[in-house]
Amino acid sequence: MKRPYPGTAPLTGLLTMYLDGFGRPSIVDATQEDIERARAQVYPTFPPFSWITGRVVADVTVDEGGAPARDGAAIPLRWYTPPGPRTDRPLVVFFHGGGWVQGSTRMYDPICSHLASRLDAVVVSVDYRMAPEHRAPVAAHDAIDATRWLHEHADHGVDRRRFAVCGDSAGGNLAAIVAQQLKDLSADGLPVIRHQALIYPATDLTLASPSIREHAHGAVLDEAKIHTFRRHYLGDAPDAVPATDPLVSPLFGDVTGVAPALVQTADLDPIRDDGTRYASALRTAGVEVRATNYVGLPHGFASFPGVARTGQQHRAELVTQLRHHLGEGS
Repeated sequence: MKRPYPGTAPLTGLLTMYLDGFGRPSIVDATQEDIERARAQVYPTFPPFSWITGRVVADVTVDEGGAPARDGAAIPLRWYTPPGPRTDRPLVVFFHGGGWVQGSTRMYDPICSHLASRLDAVVVSVDYRMAPEHRAPVAAHDAIDATRWLHEHADHGVDRRRFAVCGDSAGGNLAAIVAQQLKDLSADGLPVIRHQALIYPATDLTLASPSIREHAHGAVLDEAKIHTFRRHYLGDAPDAVPATDPLVSPLFGDVTGVAPALVQTADLDPIRDDGTRYASALRTAGVEVRATNYVGLPHGFASFPGVARTGQQHRAELVTQLRHHLGEGS
């Protein structure tokens, strides 16, 4: 079992030590059966577990739905709707993390219900198809297709003129890609996607960020896991999507005119510099950016806000930025 990673707060270090040592099998050694079992795992939503992962807001209604993919497949959607009869709520399209291989919409009930409640917004979590069964760029295509369909067909009292995209890690990658690919989506002469909230996003699958080597043996995520996730997602076939394709590495895409961004990074994260480099690219293109690096925290801190010493600050910043940019007329 690993020791707590240097620099982490005591409680955070103990939790990450548990996740690395006693949780599900490492993706590095995981079989397909292990991967499928991990996808089905959901943390308990009652105390004391919810003290760590955050509670699921009780009065937010959770529904299931779907959107069509370009290849005819169905993309499952998980809807979070606050109480009340409003018919003009903004919509946040959420993409979960997990290296494009693991994770699920249900695992993110705490943060999605929190955003729905605090923003008085509808949140839709996209259950995009994952690798290795579905290699790149299927996840990106699903993310784009679901967002476009929601703009055209969303109900639940959604104002289709005011969208934001949000995600963590691999989900942050997909949110950034959607913000690029759908930046021309408009209504009443204004961009539909008003904001992109990127939580420790993966933006460069060439693995050129110096922090990958700096934190090669980091907690929760390390260099070996990064290479494994990348191999599952991109594959090694002759026709595999190159790592520099903007549909897998938004750092290489055209960021001119994309929505204003919040980029949250974890200081002890191997992909910290993916976020900082992307924020720099956005600023260079004239995009409004707020970038915050959370000192002493590892990758994944948004999933255990009750233990991370700045978990509430991260959530407050996230809500504040989304609320500001989704406001009527913004």
